[in-house]
Amino acid sequence: MKEIIKIKGKERQICTRCIYDETVSGISFDNEGVCNYCRTMENLKLEYGTGTPEGKRKLDVIINEIKKDGRGKKYDCIVGVSGGTDSSFLIVKLVEWGLRPLAVHYDNTWNTAIATENIKKVLTKLGIDLYTYVVDNKEADDIFLSFLKAGVPEVDASTDLALAEVMYRVAAKYKVKYVIEGHSFVTEGISPISNMYFDGKYIQSIHKLYGKKQMKTYPLMTFSHFMKWILVKRIRKIRPFWYIDYSKEMAREYLEKEFGWQYYGGHHLENRIVAFQHCYHNYIKFGMDNRNLSLAAGVRSGIIDRNEAINEYFYQEPYIEEGLVDYVKNRLSLSEEEFNEIMHLPNRRYTEFPTYKKRFKRLRPLFYILAKNNLVPMSFYLKYTS
Repeated sequence: MKEIIKIKGKERQICTRCIYDETVSGISFDNEGVCNYCRTMENLKLEYGTGTPEGKRKLDVIINEIKKDGRGKKYDCIVGVSGGTDSSFLIVKLVEWGLRPLAVHYDNTWNTAIATENIKKVLTKLGIDLYTYVVDNKEADDIFLSFLKAGVPEVDASTDLALAEVMYRVAAKYKVKYVIEGHSFVTEGISPISNMYFDGKYIQSIHKLYGKKQMKTYPLMTFSHFMKWILVKRIRKIRPFWYIDYSKEMAREYLEKEFGWQYYGGHHLENRIVAFQHCYHNYIKFGMDNRNLSLAAGVRSGIIDRNEAINEYFYQEPYIEEGLVDYVKNRLSLSEEEFNEIMHLPNRRYTEFPTYKKRFKRLRPLFYILAKNNLVPMSFYLKYTS
């Protein structure tokens, strides 16, 4: 069974369940017209018991293990915070479950004021300690600019990887064995690997070619660091929202009511460089609309009406905050001419630069075992070893 829609006069096959269409990298459709990404989500729900009593039981076992391992320690887990919905609500749930988290924030110096205030409001009311790692702003800007000059879509890749590295470092410092993350495949999905990719080697190679400043304060996660954290230190990564029924909308309403928390306009838009990457750079330069991840996930879970999601994704432009592009130009000291030159550079992908991808693929059997033991996220195994 096929479902076809017309986009700008051209026919495209679209998944009969979500809104992914034939242009999504690595997509395939079965006899029912359902895409392989929807089938992957089905399998994950079965494996983790998402939103079922079995999922809650599995999570309870993990929570008890965290409490047991954390006896006698000031903190029993590490949790990353950004001021966004997921990480803010996760902190609330951890306290509710009787855990003693240390909140960790990686400040790439591009936070919005709303995000900073959200972190303060939630942590202060709950009495949670905060560990903040602030990278040198000139160094951070140099890394972002090097990715723009490379002509690749992963402008903000350095932030996600740095947060992961900082959380591992803090966990090791306090002898904590569990890092908790607020990711939900139900509300966010798992992005196709060819859309966005990052690892330490990729960041290092791009910066070496196009950067000007040395990486002195940037916490780079090399392959040896990564293996040390998971094989030697045995630090586990847990994503509670993979097990329980989680609604981003309900979480947002709760945070607003209980903490005076403020919404920032969209998924990951609490940080200006991410907002620029998602809403402008990748959309204009690559025709890549990152809204499809959360919209497709919302349709799969019944949170968003499919026809409304199709209309928004295919027929409406992404929202761009007023003044955002000018902010990026000024922050990176780019003239109008220089900025336009960057936007018209040939489009390139991670496959054209040195990465750890081949190494991850060779170690696929090992990473499967590690994923089953929560030493790496299952999404890492699915995306990076295929």
